[in-house]
Amino acid sequence: MGRIYMDANATTPLLPQVVEAMQPFWIEQFGNPSSIHQSGQQARAAVDRAREQVASLLHCRPTEIVFTSGGTESDNLALFGILQPHLDAVSKPHLITTTIEHHAVLHAAESLEKRGVEVTWLRPTPGGVISPEALRSALRPNTRLVSIMLANNETGVIQPVEQLAAIAHAAGAIFHTDAVQAAAKLPFDLSGALKYVDLLSLSGHKMYAPQGTGALFVRRRTTLAPLFFGGSHERQRRAGTENVPGIVALGKAAELAVAWLNAADALNTESGSPNPQGLARLRDRLEQGILSAVPDSGVNGAGTPRVPNTSNLFFDGIEAESLVIALDLKGLSISGGSACQSGATEPSHVLTAMGLSDARARSSVRISLSRLTTEAEVDQTLELIPAAVHRLRSLATPRQETARLIGTRGY
Repeated sequence: MGRIYMDANATTPLLPQVVEAMQPFWIEQFGNPSSIHQSGQQARAAVDRAREQVASLLHCRPTEIVFTSGGTESDNLALFGILQPHLDAVSKPHLITTTIEHHAVLHAAESLEKRGVEVTWLRPTPGGVISPEALRSALRPNTRLVSIMLANNETGVIQPVEQLAAIAHAAGAIFHTDAVQAAAKLPFDLSGALKYVDLLSLSGHKMYAPQGTGALFVRRRTTLAPLFFGGSHERQRRAGTENVPGIVALGKAAELAVAWLNAADALNTESGSPNPQGLARLRDRLEQGILSAVPDSGVNGAGTPRVPNTSNLFFDGIEAESLVIALDLKGLSISGGSACQSGATEPSHVLTAMGLSDARARSSVRISLSRLTTEAEVDQTLELIPAAVHRLRSLATPRQETARLIGTRGY
C-alpha cells in the first residue's frame, strides 16, 4: 500500500472532477471576467455559474456569495468589514468570540482589540462546546458582532450555532461563523435553521478544491466595508480580478458536496466513503480500534457532536510531534493539531482552553479522514498507530525521542 493521507483538515486532495472543471480556464478560456468581449464573458459566465453552485450548497442567494482567496481572508473580511467603520465612534464596538477559534479569527480579534474594540473571549466546556448561556451573559448594549465557529478545526466539535445566532440577533448583534471545517461535511441551511447567521466563511482547499480560493456569505442588507480597494468586483465588497480557475473549482467542489451530502448509501467501498454516515462509521471504527489497542489513550471532545471525519486523540506519555514523525516515516500522514501551528512549541490553544493539561495537549494528535479514505487504509492505520505508540513509550524520554526523530528528517 502507498502512503496513507489522514490530514484532510489541513488540506484535502483535489477531486478529479474538480481538476477537470478548472483545467480549461488556465489556458483556453483565460479571459478577464470584467472584459466585455467573448473571452471575458465566457469567464464571467463561469464565475456566475460557480456562484450559483456555492449558493446551492449553502442554501442562499448567489448575490450573497463573495469570492475570496480562502478562509483567512473571509474571516478577516467578516470581522474588519463589520467593526472597522466603528473604530472612531464615541462608543467603542464590542466583539464576542471564543478562545477556540482558528487563528484567522483570533489574531484578527486581537488586532481589533489593539485598535480600541472591546473583546470578550468565551471559553468552552470541557467537551469543547460554547454554551448559549455563556454568550447570553456576555452580550452588551454595544455588542456589534459575535463570531463563533461552526466546527472546530482540531477536535471537530460542532457548536450550537443555530441557538447562538438567534441569541445574538435578539440582542441586535451581527453573527459570523467560520464554517471552514463544516462546509461540505455537514448539511446546513442558511435559509432555514441558520437563518440568523449573517456572515459565513469557507475555504476551497478544505472541500477538495485548490488552495487559494474561498468565499464569504454576506446576508442581504448586511453592510460590509471592504478590505481591498480597487475595482468594483464582487459587488464592491472585494476588489481584485477574480481567480477564475479557482472559483470554477470551488463551484464544482460545492456541486459534488451537495451530491455527497444527499447520498443515501452509507456503506463504505474501497474507493472511499459515499456519504457522511459512511465516513463517520469509518472514523468511529478507527477510534474504537485505537482505544482498545492502546492503554492510557482517549478522544478529546468525545461525547459531543463532531463532524464525521475528525478525531483528536491523546496518548499519555508521548509527545505528539514524535508520533507524527514516526508515522510519517512509516507512510502515514496525520497532524499534531492545526496545520497553521505546525512547528509551534506551545500546546494547542484549543485543547488547553478545554481544560487539558499542557502535557496531555502535547500528547494529542489529530486524525482527519477524507471522502477518499478506504477501509483498507483504516485497517493499515490500526496496525501502525498502536505499534508506534508502544515503541515510543518504550524508548527514551519523550523530548529526547522527538529530537532524535527530528534529526532523522533533517527538520
